[in-house]
Amino acid sequence: MALRIMKTGLASFNGKRLVTPPKRAASIYQTPEYRAWREAVIARAGRQCEAVERGLRCTKAEPHHRMFADHRVELRDGGAEFDPSNGQCLCGAHHTAKTAKARADRRHG
Repeated sequence: MALRIMKTGLASFNGKRLVTPPKRAASIYQTPEYRAWREAVIARAGRQCEAVERGLRCTKAEPHHRMFADHRVELRDGGAEFDPSNGQCLCGAHHTAKTAKARADRRHG
């Protein structure tokens, strides 16, 4: 049986473990404009996760939890880069889940 490289970014297989390329952040995330947008989005939310599940808002907040400024419509899907209305404050778990869903939706399109 042959091993096929899947479209997940896996670079090679050496018989013992998979070797993946290092993750690189898009250059936009290093700009002063992004940092200002990020701060505005998180501050507007009171530094608390804005995710709502089953009618309840997530209770995670800074300083005990890291908050992410998330683009509601992802940049790859045409979302506005620095429009505060395209931003929401999410905890790590909700940010990961939202991003995974957006990627899956994009793949299955």
